[in-house]
Amino acid sequence: MEQLRELSATSTFLPVLTSTILLLLSISLLIRKVTSSSSPGPPPPPGPWRLPVIGNLHQLVSSLPHQRLRHLARKYGPDVMSLQLGELPHLVVSSSQAAREVMKTHDVIFASRPSLLGADMVMYAGSDLVFTAYTETYKHLRKACVSELLGAGRVKYFSPVREAEMADFIDSLSLKAAAGEAVDIGKEAFWLSTRVTCQTALGKAMELDDGFLKMVENVSDILGGFKVSDLFPSMKFLAVISGYKGKLRKMHSEAESMLDQIINEHKEKRAAAKSRGSIDSSTAPDDLVDVLLNLQESGTLHFNLTTKNIKGALLEVFLAGVETSSTTIDWMMAEMMKDQRVLRKAQEEVRQVYSGKFNVDESSLHELKYLDSVVKESLRLHPPVPLLIPRESREKVEICGYEIPAKTKVIVNAWTIGRDPHYWKEPEKFYPERFLDCLTDYKGNDFEFIPFGAGRRMCPGMHYASIFIKLTFANLLYHFDWKFAEGMGPENLDMAEIFGLTVRRKSSLCLIPVSRDAMV
Repeated sequence: MEQLRELSATSTFLPVLTSTILLLLSISLLIRKVTSSSSPGPPPPPGPWRLPVIGNLHQLVSSLPHQRLRHLARKYGPDVMSLQLGELPHLVVSSSQAAREVMKTHDVIFASRPSLLGADMVMYAGSDLVFTAYTETYKHLRKACVSELLGAGRVKYFSPVREAEMADFIDSLSLKAAAGEAVDIGKEAFWLSTRVTCQTALGKAMELDDGFLKMVENVSDILGGFKVSDLFPSMKFLAVISGYKGKLRKMHSEAESMLDQIINEHKEKRAAAKSRGSIDSSTAPDDLVDVLLNLQESGTLHFNLTTKNIKGALLEVFLAGVETSSTTIDWMMAEMMKDQRVLRKAQEEVRQVYSGKFNVDESSLHELKYLDSVVKESLRLHPPVPLLIPRESREKVEICGYEIPAKTKVIVNAWTIGRDPHYWKEPEKFYPERFLDCLTDYKGNDFEFIPFGAGRRMCPGMHYASIFIKLTFANLLYHFDWKFAEGMGPENLDMAEIFGLTVRRKSSLCLIPVSRDAMV
């Protein structure tokens, strides 16, 4: 009887307890809902639907990444858009407003770089300038490279080197013009840029062949785009079975061999000079290698400058200084050949400013206002790195009213921003006159025009590249007229792109130079 009473009491207590718990849970959920609705946090950025495992990868395969991302942004997020690419969350920035928030308002939060297997293996894993995280080592290394090679003072210091290399370049083209031989503009610009970079960074002209050109192109290709091994970092076997890791090892070995030779030659030269007592610390070092070796030996930096740091900096000077400049020259000439009006107008200005001079030097480049506008218009339509080197958020932050989690990979689509109809009239048209009497510039303050980026991770070689491009084009237009090879013309000029770290022209631009002497 006692057991029955206990059972009856238990059966009565359990429903009461259950009801009480459910009531308390309901009240708790109601309070949470009321609290959250009264002070809601920012929502995540908009974005397209995702598939399991691969996320949005399938939506990037139909065209070049910068073009496809613009198409998706127009539909899902014209300022910022969220994508899940493999295992990693991505934020795509497609407007000047959002770019300003990322690269100015919250620049410190977005100053770091995501880990990329290609950069880690080829570019010495955090010892370089472009792909390394935002650390004290990076800041000191960048400062040294800017002040000793890429800053305005050092760029001016190397003016005689550029002018001497340019004179040899024009002599070489003159021989081809006399023979009626067509020249590959992109390839010629690449070799000229390489020679100038070798002289300024290494203090010597190197004997380089087509293998070097291929190596630079290959490194550019592996560092651009979206690699499966980077999008699925937990699946390390993917880089092995795909052969990607083996390719990276080979590229690193080739670069390592070249850089070891360069550094050892400098060390031997310095040791010989010391034994003779002929090193004068009061004179400016001849090149970047000497600058970095001086800093390494002196111990004046606030960090240990390693040989890996030196190699990483040198390799990136080649990649950034050579590839981006020659690519811009190739696109610029293609656009002018397509619009002969622009070509004639730029040529008339150059020949008027340098009238009576045998060679085009850097002293009067500042007078070439129209040529300067042509350079800007080409960079607007064809930024050498259309998807700026990716950044990574170091902490949670709000951008354009949306919450961006920490460790989000950020892609700034400079190509899309440069073609935004909200800021540019007829944005797809090549029209240099838009930059005449216009204060908009590419120096990182006008976020509708950011071919070199902005903020703490802005390209440090902007001034170096700008002077080189203007000097090259002033010489090309002053000394030669240019015509298409037989069967070619502006109407059938191929403007297709190849995507990599830089976006190059798919087909070679082969033109026939006609010397001014032959026209007199």
